Amino acid sequence: MGDLVDDLLAEWAEERPDQDFSALGVVVRIQLLSKLLTEGAEEALAELGLKLWEYDVLSALRRQGSPYEMNATELAQASLLTSGTITTRIDGLEARGLVARKPSPEDRRAVQIRLTRAGLALTEKAIAARLASANSQLSFLSARQRSSLSQGLGQMLTRLAE
Repeated sequence: MGDLVDDLLAEWAEERPDQDFSALGVVVRIQLLSKLLTEGAEEALAELGLKLWEYDVLSALRRQGSPYEMNATELAQASLLTSGTITTRIDGLEARGLVARKPSPEDRRAVQIRLTRAGLALTEKAIAARLASANSQLSFLSARQRSSLSQGLGQMLTRLAE
């Protein structure tokens, strides 16, 4: 039983038998899976009134441990965002009462971003929702299959990010 990528590959093999399309099969499947997995995460977080980008920023702060804060530059890097983008996102989260800014004690020009109590409480719920969604999406895989897949994808990510 094949999937739609198998159909695509069969069509290319018919049209271009001189080419090996096996790499395309992997890449296209990862692209399609990314879309489906993102949609699942967005649905789980939407129930809490959160967008995925908000979760990314809040979870970066939560992962730091108490007092759940980072300077804006570190937060941008942890969230894979530019400084301009992180500023806009912090503004939105601050307006919702989920984060607060405070001057950095080390550098007058820098700002520390900290989860508020409301932000921490929402982040805890979001983490549970995110984990439940991921576990549901991968429920058909055994622990061994998950580990093997994670290892292989990790190798790809490391090599492609070089």
